[in-house]
Amino acid sequence: MPDRRAQRHEDTRQEILAAAWSLARTQGLTGWSLREVAAEVGMRAPSLYVYFDGKDAIYDAMFAQGYRQLLARVEVEDPSGDARDILTRVATLFLDFFVADPARHQLLFLRVIPGFTPSDASFAVAQEVLDRLREVFVTLGLERDESVDLWTALVTGLATQQVSNDPGGDRWTRLIGPAVDMFVSARSAPDG
Repeated sequence: MPDRRAQRHEDTRQEILAAAWSLARTQGLTGWSLREVAAEVGMRAPSLYVYFDGKDAIYDAMFAQGYRQLLARVEVEDPSGDARDILTRVATLFLDFFVADPARHQLLFLRVIPGFTPSDASFAVAQEVLDRLREVFVTLGLERDESVDLWTALVTGLATQQVSNDPGGDRWTRLIGPAVDMFVSARSAPDG
């Protein structure tokens, strides 16, 4: 028999996270208070401490949740095709994910919260996404860590430009094809 109390506790935690995400999307990632989150879920701020140790603990749970969402998308991606096809699909998947939710993009990739560092458990989810990306790169013969580093800089750079300078547009997402071509050409060169 399922533990109903534990399930209610987890349901409330998820409701709190949903409220925090909603406020982050409307007021900015750091622009909301615990009191506002509590009001959104119909409780008093001190009651939040039954579910989270504080605001950083909420950010930590949001961080893990965001990376689990990304991992779920990565896991269904088709790994077949040549390097340009695969990398174009991967870049599109990542950019679509980043651009769809600027608050999530900030939390996962920009470190805009002073003093916040994800817990080891939450960071492990982020590492799992990176490990999956490395697996793709190994299948493409791009085994060196600097290939993955260059790729993540390229894709997150496009996403950051898109979110920051053309929200709702496609000025930087249109550059996926040329960026992939440039990356593949550079990595295929004798010194690449």
